[in-house]
Amino acid sequence: MNEYYKKMLEIGLEYQDFVVERLYDVGLPLISYSSKKFQHLIGENKAGFEIKKDQKFRDTNNFYIEIAEKSDPNNFEYIQSGIYRNDNTWLWIQGDEKNIYVFSKKQLIILHKSKRYKEIKTATSIGFLLPFQEALKNYVIKEIICK
Repeated sequence: MNEYYKKMLEIGLEYQDFVVERLYDVGLPLISYSSKKFQHLIGENKAGFEIKKDQKFRDTNNFYIEIAEKSDPNNFEYIQSGIYRNDNTWLWIQGDEKNIYVFSKKQLIILHKSKRYKEIKTATSIGFLLPFQEALKNYVIKEIICK
Protein backbone atom coordinates (compact mmCIF):
# COMPACT_ATOMS: atom_id res chain seq x y z
CA MET A 1 0.00 0.00 0.00
CA ASN A 2 1.59 3.28 -1.05
CA GLU A 3 1.76 6.39 1.15
CA TYR A 4 -0.90 8.31 -0.79
CA TYR A 5 -3.40 5.48 -0.39
CA LYS A 6 -2.62 5.20 3.34
CA LYS A 7 -3.12 8.94 3.80
CA MET A 8 -6.43 8.95 1.90
CA LEU A 9 -7.60 5.88 3.82
CA GLU A 10 -6.92 7.59 7.15
CA ILE A 11 -8.76 10.74 6.03
CA GLY A 12 -11.71 8.55 5.01
CA LEU A 13 -11.73 6.64 8.29
CA GLU A 14 -11.65 9.85 10.33
CA TYR A 15 -14.56 11.19 8.28
CA GLN A 16 -16.51 7.97 8.86
CA ASP A 17 -16.08 8.44 12.61
CA PHE A 18 -17.21 12.06 12.28
CA VAL A 19 -20.35 11.00 10.37
CA VAL A 20 -21.11 8.25 12.90
CA GLU A 21 -21.10 10.92 15.64
CA ARG A 22 -23.35 13.27 13.62
CA LEU A 23 -25.79 10.48 12.76
CA TYR A 24 -26.00 9.56 16.45
CA ASP A 25 -26.84 13.20 17.21
CA VAL A 26 -29.88 12.97 14.89
CA GLY A 27 -31.03 9.62 16.27
CA LEU A 28 -29.34 7.22 13.86
CA PRO A 29 -26.86 5.12 15.83
CA LEU A 30 -24.44 3.41 13.47
CA ILE A 31 -21.71 0.94 14.28
CA SER A 32 -19.09 0.32 11.60
CA TYR A 33 -17.32 -2.97 11.04
CA SER A 34 -13.64 -2.64 11.85
CA SER A 35 -12.24 -5.81 10.24
CA LYS A 36 -11.48 -6.01 6.54
CA LYS A 37 -13.16 -9.45 6.51
CA PHE A 38 -16.58 -8.10 7.54
CA GLN A 39 -16.21 -4.96 5.42
CA HIS A 40 -15.60 -7.11 2.33
CA LEU A 41 -18.20 -9.77 3.16
CA ILE A 42 -21.00 -7.41 4.23
CA GLY A 43 -20.13 -3.73 3.88
CA GLU A 44 -18.94 -0.84 6.00
CA ASN A 45 -21.70 -1.40 8.54
CA LYS A 46 -24.79 -3.51 9.20
CA ALA A 47 -27.10 -0.62 8.25
CA GLY A 48 -25.81 -0.47 4.65
CA PHE A 49 -24.52 3.12 4.70
CA GLU A 50 -21.45 3.93 2.59
CA ILE A 51 -19.63 7.04 3.83
CA LYS A 52 -17.36 9.14 1.61
CA LYS A 53 -15.59 12.40 2.32
CA ASP A 54 -15.68 14.79 -0.61
CA GLN A 55 -12.85 17.28 -0.09
CA LYS A 56 -13.44 19.24 -3.29
CA PHE A 57 -17.18 19.65 -3.85
CA ARG A 58 -17.24 23.17 -2.41
CA ASP A 59 -14.51 24.28 -4.82
CA THR A 60 -15.78 22.41 -7.89
CA ASN A 61 -19.55 22.67 -7.23
CA ASN A 62 -19.73 18.96 -8.08
CA PHE A 63 -19.94 15.80 -6.05
CA TYR A 64 -17.40 13.22 -7.20
CA ILE A 65 -19.17 9.85 -7.19
CA GLU A 66 -16.67 6.99 -7.34
CA ILE A 67 -17.29 3.99 -9.59
CA ALA A 68 -13.85 2.30 -9.68
CA GLU A 69 -10.48 2.47 -7.94
CA LYS A 70 -7.02 1.05 -7.57
CA SER A 71 -4.92 1.18 -4.42
CA ASP A 72 -1.71 1.98 -6.30
CA PRO A 73 -1.31 4.06 -9.48
CA ASN A 74 1.06 1.36 -10.79
CA ASN A 75 -1.66 -1.30 -10.73
CA PHE A 76 -2.75 -2.15 -14.25
CA GLU A 77 -6.52 -2.29 -13.80
CA TYR A 78 -9.17 -0.46 -11.83
CA ILE A 79 -11.65 -2.55 -9.83
CA GLN A 80 -15.32 -1.76 -9.32
CA SER A 81 -15.85 0.25 -6.17
CA GLY A 82 -17.92 3.10 -4.86
CA ILE A 83 -21.49 2.80 -6.07
CA TYR A 84 -20.65 -0.43 -7.95
CA ARG A 85 -19.15 -2.22 -4.97
CA ASN A 86 -21.09 -5.44 -4.40
CA ASP A 87 -22.11 -5.18 -0.75
CA ASN A 88 -25.11 -4.28 1.43
CA THR A 89 -24.94 -0.54 0.67
CA TRP A 90 -28.25 1.12 -0.13
CA LEU A 91 -27.58 4.62 1.25
CA TRP A 92 -24.67 6.75 0.06
CA ILE A 93 -23.45 9.43 2.47
CA GLN A 94 -21.08 12.07 1.14
CA GLY A 95 -19.96 15.50 2.27
CA ASP A 96 -17.57 17.24 4.62
CA GLU A 97 -17.45 18.53 8.20
CA LYS A 98 -19.99 21.27 7.43
CA ASN A 99 -22.69 19.32 5.60
CA ILE A 100 -23.52 15.64 5.19
CA TYR A 101 -25.65 14.60 2.22
CA VAL A 102 -27.56 11.33 1.93
CA PHE A 103 -28.30 9.75 -1.46
CA SER A 104 -29.86 6.52 -2.69
CA LYS A 105 -27.11 4.28 -4.08
CA LYS A 106 -29.61 2.90 -6.61
CA GLN A 107 -30.36 6.45 -7.85
CA LEU A 108 -26.65 7.22 -8.22
CA ILE A 109 -26.18 4.09 -10.34
CA ILE A 110 -29.10 5.16 -12.55
CA LEU A 111 -27.56 8.63 -12.91
CA HIS A 112 -24.18 7.18 -13.89
CA LYS A 113 -25.71 4.78 -16.42
CA SER A 114 -27.63 7.69 -17.99
CA LYS A 115 -24.27 9.03 -19.27
CA ARG A 116 -25.52 12.58 -18.56
CA TYR A 117 -22.59 13.41 -16.30
CA LYS A 118 -18.91 13.85 -17.03
CA GLU A 119 -16.72 10.90 -16.06
CA ILE A 120 -13.28 11.64 -14.58
CA LYS A 121 -10.31 9.28 -14.41
CA THR A 122 -7.39 9.89 -12.05
CA ALA A 123 -4.34 7.76 -11.31
CA THR A 124 -6.26 5.86 -8.63
CA SER A 125 -9.98 6.47 -9.19
CA ILE A 126 -12.76 6.76 -11.74
CA GLY A 127 -15.94 8.63 -10.96
CA PHE A 128 -18.53 11.00 -12.33
CA LEU A 129 -19.30 14.60 -11.47
CA LEU A 130 -22.78 15.28 -10.14
CA PRO A 131 -23.50 19.04 -10.13
CA PHE A 132 -24.02 20.22 -6.56
CA GLN A 133 -27.13 22.36 -7.10
CA GLU A 134 -28.80 19.70 -9.25
CA ALA A 135 -28.04 17.09 -6.58
CA LEU A 136 -29.51 19.27 -3.83
CA LYS A 137 -32.66 19.96 -5.80
CA ASN A 138 -33.31 16.48 -7.18
CA TYR A 139 -31.31 13.70 -5.54
CA VAL A 140 -30.31 14.46 -1.95
CA ILE A 141 -32.61 12.50 0.38
CA LYS A 142 -31.43 14.25 3.54
CA GLU A 143 -28.99 17.02 4.40
CA ILE A 144 -27.45 17.14 7.85
CA ILE A 145 -25.98 20.50 8.77
CA CYS A 146 -23.09 20.04 11.18
CA LYS A 147 -22.33 22.42 14.02
